[in-house]
Amino acid sequence: MRVSLGRADGCWFAHSLSYEQIKLSMDKGERISQFVAELSGDDVNLDLTGVANHPFYRAFFHCWNAQRYYEAHDVLEQLWLKTKSRDADYFKGLIQAAGAFVHLQKRFEHPSHAKHGRRLPPAVRLFRLAEKNLSTFMPRHHGLDVTAFCQLLRRYGDQIVASDYQTNPGRPTPRQS
Repeated sequence: MRVSLGRADGCWFAHSLSYEQIKLSMDKGERISQFVAELSGDDVNLDLTGVANHPFYRAFFHCWNAQRYYEAHDVLEQLWLKTKSRDADYFKGLIQAAGAFVHLQKRFEHPSHAKHGRRLPPAVRLFRLAEKNLSTFMPRHHGLDVTAFCQLLRRYGDQIVASDYQTNPGRPTPRQS
């Protein structure tokens, strides 16, 4: 389920401050920028031309490949909110896909929990919305094989529906803290 834009470079670094310490001194955009800088090991240059090289876009795929779907959603949301072009629907589709996998992950981690146990129907809705938003960008867009990505989303959604919303097809590995 890895998604790649090509060469996988960059390092993972843990936050040196607690979430509470970071939250007190920064707004969400600043926290995300710091997180992205830690992922890449560089300062975040938001003036880069070309989406495929944008640090938030690349950070989305770093997070995705590490099954950190919530963080993937957050970093790309910062780019989506500032996008006025047609790419807004592309980013929205990727964000929705990450959200769907957050639902699968929560269900996997807490299958009998009252709230998390009911996450498969919203996951399917997000898989369908993501596929709809991304399908107009097939076959490739900004370095991503959108056709293959949409096939993945359709397959997961279809497996959940075929099981009458009883089976989590992804069984994602719980996120490492």
